Amino acid sequence: MNSFRHRHTVLPALAVVITAAGCSSADDSASAAVPSPDAKVTKLCQNLDKALPAAVDGESRADPEPASELTAGWGGVAIILRCGVERPPKMADPNVANGRDADAVPGGVNGVDWLMEKRDGDTYRFTTANREAYVEVEVTDGRDSTGVLIDLAPAVKKAIPEGIAF
Repeated sequence: MNSFRHRHTVLPALAVVITAAGCSSADDSASAAVPSPDAKVTKLCQNLDKALPAAVDGESRADPEPASELTAGWGGVAIILRCGVERPPKMADPNVANGRDADAVPGGVNGVDWLMEKRDGDTYRFTTANREAYVEVEVTDGRDSTGVLIDLAPAVKKAIPEGIAF
């Protein structure tokens, strides 16, 4: 009967340890859905991956899971890049082009054109325009995105030629 009482004491203690381990900060890695572009865009994205900087806006590179040459990250979930994404619907919206959409604005930074879309909370999504592949960058935590786009522009210009993505 003592072993029965001992088992009741051990099981709740084990449950607390497992729960605490599951909530630990060691599991703070970001995740990102990996795009599925065609072979030509995949090659462009692989070239971009090689050209990306080690740091963006003061954050060190820490790629999201699952590991892929089509995704990159800096500062955990603060900055996530996905290459080879589909064209965002807002990119073809005449209201955006004419400045009549408060949540989506076209613009350029250091020779790279972007569509900026306001997301939930303090999150913004930027997608390249006028390039042979769409590159999406999500910036969270209300971070000033100008530094992010300035740091990424040289790699995008080097790896993703100007043109129309299909």
